[in-house]
Amino acid sequence: MAGSEPLIPLEAPEAPAASGFGHKGVAPAGRVRRLTTRDKVVVALMLVVPLFLTITLVVIPAIATVALSFTNWNGIGDLSTIKWIGFKNYHDVATIYPPFWPAIRHNILWLAMLFLVATPFGIFLAVLIDKGLRGHRFYQTGLYIPVVLSLALVGFIWQLQYSQDYGFINFVLQKLHIISEPIDWYGNPSVNIWAVLVATCWQHVGYIMLLYLAGLKGVDPSLREAAEVDGATETQTFFRIIFPTMRPINVIVFVITVIQALRAFDIVWVVNKGRNGLELISALVTQNVVGEASRVGFGSALATIMLVVSLVFIVIYLSTVLREEER
Repeated sequence: MAGSEPLIPLEAPEAPAASGFGHKGVAPAGRVRRLTTRDKVVVALMLVVPLFLTITLVVIPAIATVALSFTNWNGIGDLSTIKWIGFKNYHDVATIYPPFWPAIRHNILWLAMLFLVATPFGIFLAVLIDKGLRGHRFYQTGLYIPVVLSLALVGFIWQLQYSQDYGFINFVLQKLHIISEPIDWYGNPSVNIWAVLVATCWQHVGYIMLLYLAGLKGVDPSLREAAEVDGATETQTFFRIIFPTMRPINVIVFVITVIQALRAFDIVWVVNKGRNGLELISALVTQNVVGEASRVGFGSALATIMLVVSLVFIVIYLSTVLREEER
């Protein structure tokens, strides 16, 4: 245009330094900086240390347990005293060991209570808190406190509630004239398993609530809005849309619940060392390996049974996680 000043071309940016790094030593785009010796040492330690701990504390003991389950070793003497007896321990466990089948029934009952009672109730509480219930912070904290407690401590707490002489539960039931005499909740083999399960569910509910609450926070709000526009009720929205979208959490909760039922030990050991109506597989393992019997081979057979059952559900969990990552 007439009268306009001539255009001055812009200067091209300076090329990066010959050393291969730009401002403040940062590698230019598209170029990967090589690892220094210090970086390589850190990466090697991050790989070697966890691998060493896993092999030392998990893999080797698991293999040793399986191997010892085929022996009659009593834990006394060196390895030269070990005698191989094949599958005799497994045969004896299933045929001539009276506590085994009651322990299997109790573990199944444990799983049923956690899966059919504690887990649905935890989901229900998570949904209520996610809806912004008044005072939800207080309820969330109160329900989660039992999760951070060990099962041994939970057993002591509920032992005070169930006490035959001064327990709160017997006191209330007698005041309401529901019972005339105090009940020995932990000593009576016909009711002690149910008493212990109530204490276990008390702890498990908070854990499930936290897991599902985290899952609900991650659900896309547009799914709820679309369901509301289509006229779906809150119940229909949850079971037909929200719950299926949380499939990874559902699988995690299922596997965790199964493992919790299998490894239940602390609370029954605190009550009566897993006897008199509170037999569990984990308690039987402890009684035989470190108890008065000191039958390491026999206890290893029980531990191997637990290991095999646990591995089935662990494989299910890992396969599900890997499929989700591939997607």
